[in-house]
Amino acid sequence: FLCAGIFFFFTENVFGCIDWIPQRHEVQFSAYYGGSLPDTERYIHGQSSALSISNTTEELSISSTTEEQAAHRISEITIFRNGVSEICQRSYASWSSYILRGYRLGQRLALHLRGLCSLFVNEINTKLTRSLHRFWTTLQGSSEDIGWLQRTQMSLYSVDGTSRFQELLHDVRNGMHYLPDTLVYLLIPGLFSNHSPLYFLNTKRFFSKMGLTCHIAKIHSEASVEKNARELKLYIEELYWGSGKQVLLLGHSKGGVDAAAALSLYWSELKGKVAGLALVQSPYGGTPVASDILREGQIADRETRRIMELIVCKLIKGDMRALEDLTYDKRKDFISKHRLPVDELPIVSFHTEASTAPTVLATLTRIAQAELLPLLTVAPLPRFLSEYAESLLASLKLPVVMPVSAAMAATALHLRLRYGESSDGLVTRRDAEVPGSVVVRPERRLDHAWLVFSTLSRRRAEADATQVCEALLAMLVEIGGKRRRCLIEEIVT
Repeated sequence: FLCAGIFFFFTENVFGCIDWIPQRHEVQFSAYYGGSLPDTERYIHGQSSALSISNTTEELSISSTTEEQAAHRISEITIFRNGVSEICQRSYASWSSYILRGYRLGQRLALHLRGLCSLFVNEINTKLTRSLHRFWTTLQGSSEDIGWLQRTQMSLYSVDGTSRFQELLHDVRNGMHYLPDTLVYLLIPGLFSNHSPLYFLNTKRFFSKMGLTCHIAKIHSEASVEKNARELKLYIEELYWGSGKQVLLLGHSKGGVDAAAALSLYWSELKGKVAGLALVQSPYGGTPVASDILREGQIADRETRRIMELIVCKLIKGDMRALEDLTYDKRKDFISKHRLPVDELPIVSFHTEASTAPTVLATLTRIAQAELLPLLTVAPLPRFLSEYAESLLASLKLPVVMPVSAAMAATALHLRLRYGESSDGLVTRRDAEVPGSVVVRPERRLDHAWLVFSTLSRRRAEADATQVCEALLAMLVEIGGKRRRCLIEEIVT
């Protein structure tokens, strides 16, 4: 700053000072060398210093002239001193003003630099805080959300119906069937069922062989919960008015959530048309898998969402809301606004735990089947033999298998290690329980896909999926009969 002030002062005043100095520089010497002033003056003007003194008259005239000149020069010296003093004052004022300008400029630069440093520090602090928040959100995951339904609805006590379920399952395996033909049985598939032709197929065939009216709901499983709830409401009313029978619902995975949403939203219209609901491995309270994938504020949340949108929307042609509706935030919002009529309708919650044994990794699950079309035209054969050969080749089917059980085992192990929760691979046991319902907690290790798909390695010593579904529906019929008898007794008394 001082250097800047000196530079401004020098460039502005140095030439002014030089121009102000009087042209007769000899006055500087006359003050101190009064008698020799003429000689000095001649020296300055380049004249000879030798003087000729002729007479005393000339000396007196020269003396008087010299005195007058000396007086005049003394006045010039005074003027010169005053000018020098004024120059010094001007120089000091200019010096002070330029120092002040430099100080103010430096002050502004310092304030601007401090502002930039403050912005930089605030930006670093904001990014660090955001990064720490993302890290903590990712690390925490769904630890505080799992089992929230039991904590918030503690007044609705669930009844353990596991023992009664085991008794009914034992009777079903021994050839005793309790399902009446006075009901219509509606099976509601879960997420991605549109791409799985064998979803609930064996159960429907088994019920049809027993002479029961059974349907698989034709809904778009990758649609939102509210959209499917509306479609199920219309579907139930169509079945009821077409047959004159009540409809008994069994929903698996997201299908159970869709069915529960239909009863919650349209109970006033469906009351008397629905006999009961069984939620099988359904994420009624939400699932940590969907929440961990779509949670905002965690590390790589945007990239993960883009990948899921590519899979669900582009490849599967579904709706992202189908997955979003299974997160804890969406389930909390829906359940807080719409009440499920657990006190007016028999409801059963069924949940299991997947096995993580090494043998599960080698288990293959049949998810579809491919028909073997005839590759050659049997022309030389007679017509009846040709038709028989074509029908024979068309009946031969090649199973399409995938290691679904291995994937469920890996996910169940992940949820156990991260959250300490038991699950079937997608839904934790606590989130599958509907408060106020009859809960079935079998000890048998079953993954999320076991109930709707069949494995290649079947164990004849244990019940299969169709028998489990029959026992669950028989339990609903029994609970509904008990409620009706209790209601009749209350009316009579």
